[in-house]
Amino acid sequence: MKFFKVLKKDLKTNARVGRLVTSRSIILTPVFMPVGTKGTVKAAKVEDLYELGFKIILGNLYHLYLQPGIEVIEKAGGLHRFINWKESILTDSGGYQVFSLSKIRRVYDEGVEFKSITDGSSHFFTPSSVIEMQCRIGSDIMMVLDECISFNKDYQYTLSAAQRTLKWARLSLEAKKSISLTRDSKIFGIVQGGFIKEIRKYCAESISQMDFDGIAIGGLSVGEERALTMEILDFTLNHVDREKPSYFMGLGDPLGVLEAISYGIDMFDCAMPTRISRNGSAFTTYGKINIKKSIYTYDYNPLDEKCDCYTCKNYSRSYLKHLYKSKEILSSILLTIHNLYFLNKLVENARYAVMKGCYEEFVRNFKRNYTNNADNKKH
Repeated sequence: MKFFKVLKKDLKTNARVGRLVTSRSIILTPVFMPVGTKGTVKAAKVEDLYELGFKIILGNLYHLYLQPGIEVIEKAGGLHRFINWKESILTDSGGYQVFSLSKIRRVYDEGVEFKSITDGSSHFFTPSSVIEMQCRIGSDIMMVLDECISFNKDYQYTLSAAQRTLKWARLSLEAKKSISLTRDSKIFGIVQGGFIKEIRKYCAESISQMDFDGIAIGGLSVGEERALTMEILDFTLNHVDREKPSYFMGLGDPLGVLEAISYGIDMFDCAMPTRISRNGSAFTTYGKINIKKSIYTYDYNPLDEKCDCYTCKNYSRSYLKHLYKSKEILSSILLTIHNLYFLNKLVENARYAVMKGCYEEFVRNFKRNYTNNADNKKH
């Protein structure tokens, strides 16, 4: 079966419904992928993820390389067996993590030298070594090493980073071809180019001409205003191969996800939904709420009366506030279940709207409700 197939296109936007097929899963797109950076989606068991309906999660090579180490995972039988996850895993190369460590890393044409955040030891990633390690741990979808830059870099710096990203992309493909794979692992290229449209176009077209299974849009949501993010995203997608799945790296807020879907994005990941869970916040139909607020002390309603998740069916806002204020671990677990359910249901509803030919109306109705100030709204 073909790795990616577009099943339905929206008539008024570039939104679409597709199907990804890996050796482990059939995944309908658009799809949100929970981030399991270190081999675990924080505050969620794999049984929770199955129950929520997820078919693919993320792992991060940079963190897994540092702890527990590639050899440990390999000897366990691969990342799936190590973490007891039977569905698909996409592994990030760690390029963004290296980018964020600007004070303790150096970028060369051959790769990236960086210091460990755990013990300060020095390490070196090359495009080839990153692919080799992802193969060793059994990734279903591998990401290439790329150079992610901040949004305010000048033309020459941006061009050099884009050219280096393209060179590394070619080396990554060569590395994959040289490895004997026991499973049909896929490989995605990454489009960089900062916020200079000429360079974005050059990078997008160059990646599209290479033999990648999918195309990720990198270097966005790195500090810029949301309007600029979406402008560059829309522009970039006009210059990539639309027969391949498009993946927006690092986007996970509900309104951003729906807008990106309208431009044609198929895949998303972001740590934000689980991170805000641990900080006492939750997505709801009427916007994000902060469970720490005093207005929830005597509020015995569920987080979201329109939500059918385990948390909303069983617990009140008052109790969740009590758990959070008491620093109980259950607070993070229950809020994580809700936020992951909310996003998964959102993209499921987005797919349904595309299939029914009413995506614009769906987004308009969702946005009208979501942009209410949920913390001040009486239900």
